[in-house]
Amino acid sequence: MNRFGFAYGIVVFLLIVSCQPKESLPKLGRKIVENGDTIYHTIGDFRLVNQEGRDVTPDTFEDKIYVADFFFTSCPTICPTMKTQMLRVYQRFLEQSEVAILSHSIDTKHDSVPVLKEYALRLGIEDDQKWHFVTGDQAEIYKLGQSDYMVTAGADENAPGGYIHSGAFLLVDRDKHIRGVYDGTVVEDVDELMEDIELLLKE
Repeated sequence: MNRFGFAYGIVVFLLIVSCQPKESLPKLGRKIVENGDTIYHTIGDFRLVNQEGRDVTPDTFEDKIYVADFFFTSCPTICPTMKTQMLRVYQRFLEQSEVAILSHSIDTKHDSVPVLKEYALRLGIEDDQKWHFVTGDQAEIYKLGQSDYMVTAGADENAPGGYIHSGAFLLVDRDKHIRGVYDGTVVEDVDELMEDIELLLKE
């Protein structure tokens, strides 16, 4: 086989491999081994309140897969794009009761329950059981972002709007393991997220 034929064969092989459907998703984050068992990182306890004034805790997502992100309603940069992309996720899984969305505000001083309610309605979200926009103790939300979801979330006077946060969408399974991280500003990443949700639904 000449070099052209060999190179062509490699390209075809790589294309075939890259097009193979995923069979499973990894569990991301820290892990420890105890007595021969691997214990994977999970999302810890929290108590927040959503746009309807209802408490939101890990029990809210019992037996559910959910997508988490961090934002603030007055964000002048990536948040509008993120919410446009998250709306795609919401609409695709609107009738799937096992899928939910959890958006954490990092501007808890401004983003009160009424402000979050108005924001949700502007997006066309009327079902607070499907998509939770939450506020609460600022320190708790920052800790959740940085320690549990392992993304940037906090105040920064030098950042546009006074806050800085990741544009990541985080896929969390029924056991509170992070199973994927996606750029919420990139259409192709969100396409992959939705396919991975379908995969988790089959687990």
